[in-house]
Amino acid sequence: MAHKWRDVRGTFSPEKEAEIRRRVEMTPVIMRLHQVREARNLTQTKLAKLLKVNQGAVSKLERRTDMYVSTLRSYLKAMGGELEIKAIFPDGEVIIDQFEGLAEDRDNSTA
Repeated sequence: MAHKWRDVRGTFSPEKEAEIRRRVEMTPVIMRLHQVREARNLTQTKLAKLLKVNQGAVSKLERRTDMYVSTLRSYLKAMGGELEIKAIFPDGEVIIDQFEGLAEDRDNSTA
């Protein structure tokens, strides 16, 4: 017999509830670029205006499987986000900051 989730959930202790909440918060959200844009309530047209490109360029970017770090950073920044690149090893994580100055260097060279 099937049970409703709310009935099952009500049987957990406060400690178990806290553990479930902690695990949910630690679970990374995985999305494709178009899903990130949609979650931010942006259309391709609106994002294109922010990036100063046409809507087709946004569509093409969202379908790409390979792109420049600076392109991805600009796309995310236009939505109000930041790009963080990290290497994940069995014994820990390392944030890679080699690409941090790319956008600023490029902007300064055209100024």
